[in-house]
Amino acid sequence: MTDPQTPKRRVAVIGGGISGLAAAHRLMELNDACEIHLFEADHRLGGVLQTTVTDDGFLLENSADNFITNIPFAMDLCRRLGMEESMLPTNDALRKAYVVRQGKLYPVPEGFVLMAPSKMWSVVTTPILSWAGKLRLAQEYFVPKRKETSDECLESFVTRRLGKEAYERLVQPLIGGIYTADPTKLSIQATLRQFVEMERKHGSLIKGMQRREGANGKQNESGARYSMFVAPQQGMGQLVQKLEQRLSQQNIHVNTPVDTVEAKDGKWIVQASGESHTFDAVVMALPAPAASKVLGSLPVLAENLQAIPYAGCSVAILVVDQKQIGRPVAGFGFVVPEIERRKILAGSFSSAKFPGRAPDGKVIIRVFVGGACHPELADLADDQMKRVVLDELGDLIDLRGEPEKFLVTRWMGKMPQYHLGHLDRVAALEKEAARLPGLELAGNAYRGVGVPQCIQSGEQAAQRVADYLSGR
Repeated sequence: MTDPQTPKRRVAVIGGGISGLAAAHRLMELNDACEIHLFEADHRLGGVLQTTVTDDGFLLENSADNFITNIPFAMDLCRRLGMEESMLPTNDALRKAYVVRQGKLYPVPEGFVLMAPSKMWSVVTTPILSWAGKLRLAQEYFVPKRKETSDECLESFVTRRLGKEAYERLVQPLIGGIYTADPTKLSIQATLRQFVEMERKHGSLIKGMQRREGANGKQNESGARYSMFVAPQQGMGQLVQKLEQRLSQQNIHVNTPVDTVEAKDGKWIVQASGESHTFDAVVMALPAPAASKVLGSLPVLAENLQAIPYAGCSVAILVVDQKQIGRPVAGFGFVVPEIERRKILAGSFSSAKFPGRAPDGKVIIRVFVGGACHPELADLADDQMKRVVLDELGDLIDLRGEPEKFLVTRWMGKMPQYHLGHLDRVAALEKEAARLPGLELAGNAYRGVGVPQCIQSGEQAAQRVADYLSGR
């Protein structure tokens, strides 16, 4: 029990995205005697997690619309927030992804997960690859494993193991839809380390997938393990709202950008909106470039944070009548290979994934534009964006007429790019932060961009702060 005469320990959490919210919430769970101050520059909390519920029955997600459960941190948090009963699984009748080839949509081969096939017959029969491409992919079984342990880019790893065509036609679009990155720069170690380990352990991705499938039982999905994904019934914004409710007795400062954080006499001085605040500890949960500016008095941290590049992506959301789609797609969405030279990265049918997202007969389509390879497209004006999206969907799914709703959300500079050497940079950041008692880093800039990894990052930072404050 806390001595009422003992001054409360004060902790600043800087950044009100999901990482910062998770950090503040976990710190409150670990030490209810803490006085927590959460600083957010925007007028709202949640960062890119943003759900719009319209009066006419649509639930629109402006960024992530679900999260994976085999990384447990998001689901564990939802349980602690009392949300478990409201979690929705994806629609098992439509758990399929498609890839564009020469203007047509074809399903990703059954059992092909991101870059590894487990069912060779589905690869043999797919029209996505030529016979030469199929034969080269099948040879992966015999490709010797790489002896070097140095970092390798995604393009090099996949081309080496599966061949150029499988990379261009399958892996690049599937991975591009997740990281919106340039695969020639993307670190395989930092993004998809499980496949590096699969090569090292089994000598082959095919062997590794077949053994994993044998251990886990049969799977009939393609592209991603959609059975592992869930979403709150009221959208991802429900998670943000629940966290806000739990933190309602704490000190939440919205519309309050932080200018600087400096160490002084064993304390941390936070300058925000012209006011100075003193804290015992700080969780820095801003994007790396913003964190670099705020931590300018700590040059080693600031330099390494500034060196983490970011890319932007825009999400165009359309609401249409299903009768407007001449070629309906029986799946959750499609990805577009760079080799197709189109102006969109991917399309997602939100209303097909989860029930209650749209009234009967209506379809919500989310189209992703921009990314690291085409940053200029993400910044198109709304009317130009609308024309690009309608032209592409008209060609790919025979979408006709005007949408009932059309809105664009631009997430410029929000996606960290895990380029070659990223893990070394993160290790240097963590080593430097460990030398600064009471300062912790959290967010998607370090060890994962998904919602579960962001929550994990925030909660682990909170645990370290709690340990520091208790003297452990």
